[in-house]
Amino acid sequence: MLAARSPENCPALVLNADFRPLSYFPLSLWSWQDTIKAVFLERVNILEEYDRCVRSPSFEMRLPSVVSLKTYIKPARNPAFTRFNVFLRDRFQCQYCGAGEDLTFDHVIPRSRGGKTTWDNVVTACAPCNLLKGGRLAQHCGMHPRQRPHRPSVNELRNNGRLFPPNYLHDSWSDYLYWDTELEP
Repeated sequence: MLAARSPENCPALVLNADFRPLSYFPLSLWSWQDTIKAVFLERVNILEEYDRCVRSPSFEMRLPSVVSLKTYIKPARNPAFTRFNVFLRDRFQCQYCGAGEDLTFDHVIPRSRGGKTTWDNVVTACAPCNLLKGGRLAQHCGMHPRQRPHRPSVNELRNNGRLFPPNYLHDSWSDYLYWDTELEP
């Protein structure tokens, strides 16, 4: 298929069958190629379209900008323990100083003192704070996390993800995303 204009800049927002995004952060997006394949395989419904088309000698189609799955995908009950999800739980802020750059994670009880790499012992930390704390316990260095580390719920991560909208939001997506936008009367 040949593109009338560059379709690479035309991702589709993917919604579950209940019309909620599969994920907010990262936002559930598919490339135009994956979206068209899903349309042809009849796995999605097209809800919104771009003004751009893709064409072949015998076919023309407007690129979908929002699609919903025809089959509901049950969300995971417990989020995976990943570095990204720890950062998301902690809202991408160092739990010692509040910085939002040069992030890593810190074991509240250092591994050298028997601390485990678990939700309940790992927090987001900027590299300078992590280096300053080193292998010491909070009470020995006066560095206490702003919030107690905990296993977040899927809803907590989803709500935190809404605080960080992606750099690009197409106008057609606004009705399907629940950012802090004013509703029309």
